[in-house]
Amino acid sequence: MLQTLGVGEADEALYRVLLRAPGSTADELAEGAGEAVAAVRRGLRRLEALGMVSRLAGSPVRFWPTRPDVAVEVLVALRRRELAEAQAAAQSLMDEIAPEQRAGPEELVEIVQGRQAVARRFLQLEQTVAEELLVLDRPPYSQSVDQASDSEHELLARGVKVRGIYASEGLEAPGRMKELERLVAAGEEARVSRLVPMKLAIADRAVALLPLSYERITEQAMVVRGSTLVDALVALFDVLWQLSLPLSETDGGAVADRDGPVLDASARRLLSLLAAGLSDKAIARELEVSPRTLSRQLAVLTELLGAKTRFQAGAQAGARGLV
Repeated sequence: MLQTLGVGEADEALYRVLLRAPGSTADELAEGAGEAVAAVRRGLRRLEALGMVSRLAGSPVRFWPTRPDVAVEVLVALRRRELAEAQAAAQSLMDEIAPEQRAGPEELVEIVQGRQAVARRFLQLEQTVAEELLVLDRPPYSQSVDQASDSEHELLARGVKVRGIYASEGLEAPGRMKELERLVAAGEEARVSRLVPMKLAIADRAVALLPLSYERITEQAMVVRGSTLVDALVALFDVLWQLSLPLSETDGGAVADRDGPVLDASARRLLSLLAAGLSDKAIARELEVSPRTLSRQLAVLTELLGAKTRFQAGAQAGARGLV
């Protein structure tokens, strides 16, 4: 668990043993951990250097663990300082680039090869965005729903504005719709469209990441920096945004439109799934109801809205501000 903070697995295991038996000697810890005393002593020295363990006065020498919350906070602070130093070093390296090479076309377009490299480049884009991230989202996906949403929750938590347009077919994946609703509750502005032509991410309207080809959409990508192409991609996003339906957070209350129907939270959720273009099978799964129950609910809603089909019901709900 602490490997990302520079603590090895063996040292973390030793720290856990000490947490359960504070004030132990090296020999007692070796017995408890099932390790050689020499290995335990080396581990204790490393943990001392990280501020996770201290020695108690007396003989034999006994060891005391630093409280986990305090120890981890110190390690996080150290890692942040190291990252800040690395960023400063990177900036100094930029100064080494010859002036005639700094504005060349090769700096404006970067080709990324390989699924892992593409995923890593998107993560870098998220980590460097300062104000706004624009996203066009459609299958296939190189990350799990949980991985993608975790990084976006971090973005929203540090105040980055996120706007996403999601292809209807992408919402069919199990758990996808619920996670998007959680992101909307956290502050994302999300819309749904059947017109999403490709994957796209634009950071601060200055750097764009998009697939190089449709055949290898998750394995080859292109990074484009400050250019007229980025401006054109931003304009494409803005047009699609105007043509898309909002994916609204369900607030649990009942809503009535100007023509009269009163809809409770479950009806609003059903309508939002309809407006998003999900299939009956996917809607039933999201609502955790049987196909027969869903059919009855759809019949009631279409009658309330004066619609003849499920498609008309979803469209009218979006047009009348019910979702």
